[in-house]
Amino acid sequence: MMGKEVGVMSEISKQQLIVQDLAQKIHHHLYEVGDYLPSEYQLVDLYGASRNTIRKALDELTEMGFIQKIQGKGSVVLDFQRYAFPISGITSFKELNRSMGMNAHTKVLKQVILDQLPDDWSLPEVNTNKCFYLERLRLVDGEPSVYDLDCLLSPPVVNFPTLHDDDSVYEILENQMGLPISYATKEITVEAADRQIADQLRLGQAQLAVVVKSKVYLEDTSLVQLTISYHHPDKFRFIDFARRRKL
Repeated sequence: MMGKEVGVMSEISKQQLIVQDLAQKIHHHLYEVGDYLPSEYQLVDLYGASRNTIRKALDELTEMGFIQKIQGKGSVVLDFQRYAFPISGITSFKELNRSMGMNAHTKVLKQVILDQLPDDWSLPEVNTNKCFYLERLRLVDGEPSVYDLDCLLSPPVVNFPTLHDDDSVYEILENQMGLPISYATKEITVEAADRQIADQLRLGQAQLAVVVKSKVYLEDTSLVQLTISYHHPDKFRFIDFARRRKL
């Protein structure tokens, strides 16, 4: 049983490496818009992977909007700029940096266990007052782009380790704590940031930021994370990719 599980994990890891490599090649224009990727058979040889793994990697790139599969021809690269924060997805900043080749850095500004949730974070579905509270500044090319406020709720708060710069909360939750993330709800508004956040993001006198409020849930539907992200309006672009789903 253990050998089978390791094999599955290996295939999943290889699939993600292939997705990241092809995404970076598209991002850096090694494959231009309108180009066809190598055939599945060529990719099998190139990556030393099974055809099933290659197909799953291409399916993932298709869902992300990088490519479109055309029967009898192959996978064509789409004109879809990925250098934007995918608000509709659930992707860590570290994963974005790795897959998109961003020159990005995350600074941890504050982390503390709170015995009481901040007033504006209280929700009926939150059954605990304790949270592991984080404040982080995201920089791209050295410029402040996003200021994140996070509350990680119990049970993870009890054992959540000290976070360092550029660490990923999602990697810790999923890989170290065995808590798989499943889905999220998000609300996007434009609001005035407080002076501290405005100064960190260099917002100017108006202090207006694009605010994304997220609730992240585990596979068992329990709420694990509340996040308020303040995006610099000059650096924010909301680009979504939607595929037709017949209901």
